[in-house]
Amino acid sequence: MAAIDDTLRNFPDTAWDASPSERAPTTGVEHLLEAGHVLCFEQLHFELSASEQRFLTPAISDGRAKNISLRDDGSIRGASGSAQDQTELRDMIQRFSNQAQSLVDRLFPHYRGKLRAAKASYRPIQVEGRETSWRKDDTRLHVDAFASNPVHGARLLRVFTNLNPEGRPRQWRVGEPFPEFLQRFAPRLTPPLPGSAAVLRALKITKSHRTDYDHYMLQLHDKMKADLAYQHESPQRSVDFAPGTTWVVFSDQVLHAVMGGQYMMEQTFYLEPRHQLYPHTAPLKLLEDLMGKALLPAA
Repeated sequence: MAAIDDTLRNFPDTAWDASPSERAPTTGVEHLLEAGHVLCFEQLHFELSASEQRFLTPAISDGRAKNISLRDDGSIRGASGSAQDQTELRDMIQRFSNQAQSLVDRLFPHYRGKLRAAKASYRPIQVEGRETSWRKDDTRLHVDAFASNPVHGARLLRVFTNLNPEGRPRQWRVGEPFPEFLQRFAPRLTPPLPGSAAVLRALKITKSHRTDYDHYMLQLHDKMKADLAYQHESPQRSVDFAPGTTWVVFSDQVLHAVMGGQYMMEQTFYLEPRHQLYPHTAPLKLLEDLMGKALLPAA
């Protein structure tokens, strides 16, 4: 697993796909991703057209969400502006989604045909000063886990690009390797109450059945964020992603906090652990080994 000082791995790629202009495109780096590294491409830019530059303002958000996201039906959510603004913004996000797909297909040939694209989004809101609850405070170290959207063990592979036009980096902190973190917090984990998953689903608090895996990952997310001593004193380092930088990470595995920045693109992909190059590195397998039992319902 990646040590904190070795978390970031830099690559010189300048093209999203394996184009003829790329002399030696990076490929076959699944083992680095699965070991908890953040793959960083400082020269891999997402280019905006002259017309799209007008979207580099927080005013393009409707103010109800931190993200402007592309829906499955092709519409967008979270944006303000005219019908033309919304159409061009949708096309911009879709173009990023397509380029992110090309990138992961090249970087991770073992995953080709097995990744499921989730929503792509544009984040025009400044990180600093955003009012939120402690559970939603992404300036605290965390691993990604969703209270309302159980993932049933699937990995969260995310592609980010910093679009900031003013030279501001996207500022992260990254924490200790996931296995060490898991051992540290394991004594605090408690099992779900019998029948609680069915109640959550019936009340529409969750979009699908919350598995034991989702329960424990959400506990890890919450307990880490709530522990202020851990937030300040645990092993960690700062990482700045300069404008024009693209980075790729398993965000359910790498402990991270977003400390600053504005204007970013993001695309999430789901991957079943059985499709990994090394399935034993998945949080699902590590949690099952720790608990000594299966955490997903039998197929």
